[in-house]
Amino acid sequence: MEQQKKNFKIVSNKKTRVILPNMFTLVGVCIGLSSIKFAFDEKFTLSVIAIIVAAIIDGLDGRIARLIQGTTKIGKELDSLTDVISFGVAPAFIMYFWKLNELGRIGWFICLIYVVCVALRLARFNVNSGQEPSWRDNFFEGVPSPAGGVLVLMPLIYSLSDIQILNINYDFFVPILFVAVSILLISKAPTYALKKISVPRSMTIFLLLGVVLYFGLLLIYTFNAIAISGLIYFILLPVSFIHYNNLSKKFKEQDISNEEHEDIL
Repeated sequence: MEQQKKNFKIVSNKKTRVILPNMFTLVGVCIGLSSIKFAFDEKFTLSVIAIIVAAIIDGLDGRIARLIQGTTKIGKELDSLTDVISFGVAPAFIMYFWKLNELGRIGWFICLIYVVCVALRLARFNVNSGQEPSWRDNFFEGVPSPAGGVLVLMPLIYSLSDIQILNINYDFFVPILFVAVSILLISKAPTYALKKISVPRSMTIFLLLGVVLYFGLLLIYTFNAIAISGLIYFILLPVSFIHYNNLSKKFKEQDISNEEHEDIL
């Protein structure tokens, strides 16, 4: 009888490791869908905040799954479906309710193009994610969907911020930005993945301090911090392209050198 009590468990450790990351993912999709409701009610401040929270959750669920060894194929597919909703459908609806509806059918057509590009980008990512680890894992092919979802919201974020340096014609700028981000999503331009950054132990405390300061700025100067972060990301796009090409040349030279040594031997 005592032996049976010891073996009895409500939830096994393995199931717990699988459920926890998926719970984060499902919470993220609920928040992403809620952003559409906020936009429909013309509460655009809340809709943008909801997308940012969904992006933070999207960045955490995969890392939590790998940390507790709870990665599954279902979790991978669920994460992609969540990304289509939270960073494809939701930003498209938000921007349509805010500005693109003024363009009529063309505005809706632009939204459709963006959502289709998000779906294609995630489908390609799922196909390519099973490859052997290499230095290329530090780069994405094209802009990742969470970043794309935030980038198309940048005109709205800028309008909500206190940084009113430029007088932007949103009727002209928003459609162009949507098309540009859609192309970046399905392009093969390398962008930083920030997955395998190794931080020396001596620098960990400074990293933690930087993260705390950044989130402090997000809480106090929410839209200003997001607008500046989006601008920095735009600047990093050509930097990542140059960095990728330099690394590619370096590793190609190493491969040629290794082949020559093999031939000699």
